[in-house]
Amino acid sequence: MSGRVEKKLQELGITLPTPMAPLANYVPFVRTGDLVVVSGQVPAVDGKIAVTGKVGDGLSIEQGQHAARLCFINVLVHIKAACGGDLDRVQQVVRLGGFIAAPASFSGHALVMNGASDLAVAVFGEAGRHARAAVGVPSLPGDAAVEVEGLFRIA
Repeated sequence: MSGRVEKKLQELGITLPTPMAPLANYVPFVRTGDLVVVSGQVPAVDGKIAVTGKVGDGLSIEQGQHAARLCFINVLVHIKAACGGDLDRVQQVVRLGGFIAAPASFSGHALVMNGASDLAVAVFGEAGRHARAAVGVPSLPGDAAVEVEGLFRIA
């Protein structure tokens, strides 16, 4: 499909990848009514985690933002599948949850999560404005630096 959102992705130079297989026993998304929950996605490129380690201990905030952006791109892959291939069905990005692997002394979690949030707004406009959480954690699956999950309202 080549709708409004697909054109925006193209303008942003984003090509949605083939989804990475789940790392454990879960499904990538669940739809209930007009809501879709997308499971946490890591910063994978070509099926491999591209940004590993801890933000604030070897990784900069900018590298963390890049990781969060990659995570959101992978979230988009699954919301597109939930929408039958038509991202124009997304009516609202309701909530994003971000998990940032970082040392206890790190406090820039919100800045890191802006990598995903800024992209959500760039892709969906006002419908991309969302509630969110940005939480620091000691580690993530596969040593991923960031993980992002999403809640969407779709038509």
